[in-house]
Amino acid sequence: MDCKQLYSRCTLCPRECGADRFKTVGFCREGAQVRIARAELHRWEEPCLSLKNGSGAVFFSGCSLRCGFCQNYPVSAENLGFALTDRQLADTFLRLRDMGAENIDLVTPTHFVPSVIAALDMVMGELGIPVIYNCGGYEKPETLELLRGYADIFLPDLKFFDPGLSGSLAQAGDYFEKSLPALRKMTDIAGKPRYDDEGRLIGGVIVRHLVLPHHRHDSVALMRALRESFAPDEILISLMSQFTPVYRSGELGLGRRVTTFEYKSVLAEAEAAGFDGFIQERSSAMEDYIPEFYDHLYFDLPNT
Repeated sequence: MDCKQLYSRCTLCPRECGADRFKTVGFCREGAQVRIARAELHRWEEPCLSLKNGSGAVFFSGCSLRCGFCQNYPVSAENLGFALTDRQLADTFLRLRDMGAENIDLVTPTHFVPSVIAALDMVMGELGIPVIYNCGGYEKPETLELLRGYADIFLPDLKFFDPGLSGSLAQAGDYFEKSLPALRKMTDIAGKPRYDDEGRLIGGVIVRHLVLPHHRHDSVALMRALRESFAPDEILISLMSQFTPVYRSGELGLGRRVTTFEYKSVLAEAEAAGFDGFIQERSSAMEDYIPEFYDHLYFDLPNT
């Protein structure tokens, strides 16, 4: 199936902006030409994803959210990146595999799903490693369904519960309303978490949540909502403490890191819900962990 025509009146994300991305850009700030800002081994994902060599992370330019605290804001909000053809994107996946990547980690790919599918069609028979759909959680079930047979693992953020908070921090008052059914679709596609003999996650859903300063009550409400919606063995929870005040964090009232009390309050609620998963060392809340991004094709590919 040729999904590229979906760009002509784009409704890939819940914004449903309807832009003809062959002629202009959508709410995501991107057109129909796929663009990325980095493709390298990334050793800072969850242990079952990074393992020995790290994930093969491909950071796509643009985003359907407007998170004012985004640590990748040069890519999501400032248009940093460079264009690739579908063939070059496919070769990028193979390059990462050849570098020893444990998986292909598609970071913020929602608005480029048709291009991702086109590239994966070229290499699925030879890739030989899992594909991760690593997104902001603000998704449409219809778009996710296109990924059945392509994505093995879903790695969504689940950022907010309260619509007022998601409206003020990400310009998405319907964030939780849209994210919960999308999460259900992800579990339908990927199934329950599954591992190989080396402890590598090969299928399933990891729900990430970044605890924000001053907003632990929203995080607690989110954990309770997950407990009401999913059985403990359906999903894994990755509770992150890495918030670093960057971009517009200060003007949004997020000008400090998360306290131990805030983080442990949310952790206690996640544990009470019975979810298995991952916790994060507070030492990870450093700008040093933010990767370098590029505005040009900086690595070699065949015929490039």
